[in-house]
Amino acid sequence: MTEPKKAPVTIKKYANRRLYNTASSSYVTLDDLSRMVKDEVDFVVYDAKTGEDITRSVLTQIIFEAENNSGQAGLLPASFLRQLIRFYGDSLQAALPSYLDMSMESFARNQEQMRDLMKQSFGGMGAFQNFEEAARQNMAMFQRAMAMFSPFGGVQAADGKPRPETAKAGEGDQIKTLREQLNAMQRQLDKMGRDRG
Repeated sequence: MTEPKKAPVTIKKYANRRLYNTASSSYVTLDDLSRMVKDEVDFVVYDAKTGEDITRSVLTQIIFEAENNSGQAGLLPASFLRQLIRFYGDSLQAALPSYLDMSMESFARNQEQMRDLMKQSFGGMGAFQNFEEAARQNMAMFQRAMAMFSPFGGVQAADGKPRPETAKAGEGDQIKTLREQLNAMQRQLDKMGRDRG
């Protein structure tokens, strides 16, 4: 048995433009109403003087504020807004609201499916951050390992500077030094692997 749908919260808008939430007996802002929408709390806004339902104009105002505060990367492209304006007074104006409503419901369902898929596949968005962090650690480990031995600039220390003893050593000594450095690199790689584990 499904739960009965809760009655929407009543918000009253006064002449001074203040919004009053009758459920919480407190004044609220457009940001508060935006959070209510995101939390899926249904509400209806009435003009306190006339009793007129002004919910749509208040929701439009919330979108307007959000678009202004989002900088250049707003949610609604200018081309969409222009097309929307063109529909006012058009013969298809009556059909557009139900079409947009169905489109948004479909988009919301797809969004939820995408989130569920991400959680199942990667453990949520945090997994991408884990992948990025692992990639950074792997790159740092690779760079430290490569800094120990560079075939293009002579034998180098872990800080990337040439080792003075190898700059003067003969070829036989260089091979011995290379072996020592490879062993040191292997030890360092083993230590880094243990530190990460």
